Amino acid sequence: MEHDLPSAGCVVFERGWLSSNNIVFAQGKRSAVVDTGYCSHSVQTLALVRAALGERELDLIANTHLHSDHCGGNAQLQSYFPNSRLAIPPGQASYVAAWDEVALSYVPTGQSCPKFSYQDTLSPGSTVVLGDLDWEVHAAPGHDPQSIVLFEPSTRTLISADALWGNGFGVVFEELDGSNAFDEVAQTLDLIDGLHPVTVIPGHGAVFSDVSAAVLRARTRLDQFVRNPVRHATYGAKVLIKYKLLEWQSCADLRLREWVQSTPLFARIHLRFFSDQPFSVWLDSLLAELVRSGALEAADGSWFNRE
Repeated sequence: MEHDLPSAGCVVFERGWLSSNNIVFAQGKRSAVVDTGYCSHSVQTLALVRAALGERELDLIANTHLHSDHCGGNAQLQSYFPNSRLAIPPGQASYVAAWDEVALSYVPTGQSCPKFSYQDTLSPGSTVVLGDLDWEVHAAPGHDPQSIVLFEPSTRTLISADALWGNGFGVVFEELDGSNAFDEVAQTLDLIDGLHPVTVIPGHGAVFSDVSAAVLRARTRLDQFVRNPVRHATYGAKVLIKYKLLEWQSCADLRLREWVQSTPLFARIHLRFFSDQPFSVWLDSLLAELVRSGALEAADGSWFNRE
């Protein structure tokens, strides 16, 4: 789905949940795309960006954070637009330079991301030109400790990444891994509230303008997770499984179980939150919940994505 936001100088390609939304600035002094989706959708991402740009070259690729669903198309775009510059949040720049797939989360989550290089960083407190407008860079830790959001003050437009969706926010991965990060989610929601955006372009889902209601829903959800961290851990584990089925669409039961067993973050979640039950029993309960919710379907010894 395409959302045209002429006041902010961009078009938003709303993608499915496997890929983040792509925000393309095709007019003005600096063409740009913010976030590039997952690698298995990279050919489609390139086609969307090319169609939006027409005959124009791409000047800038920017990432709000380096989860695989937000930067998986970087390499494809860099290959097609070799003169473009890539800007990333500074906190993981050294990991990109060394291409440390563990530190970048791709190995722990069992996801993929083709290698890319960067030229610039998006430091909180600075601004970046997208189209003809100067966008403020703000630190937005929580979902990812290095994440940023981008805010354009004249139109009060916010590119919120996974810090705020229309109905919540992204999994707080640091909490799954043993660190305390719920407070950072709350601080980022305070930041967004204080910016008073009129329009929010989230990392996933539709562009929205009822920002106060969205922030309230996010705060309510955060409070539920703070009071019951096991609920958040269960949610996070289910998201990882659902995400893989979005990529594969279907797979044999054995393949899925082997992938879960070999993906390090599941072992850490189990050890921290569910060590009172065998791993296989815990995994069975996760799969059963995904079936009950309609997210997955089981048939003939295989699993099928339902969306």
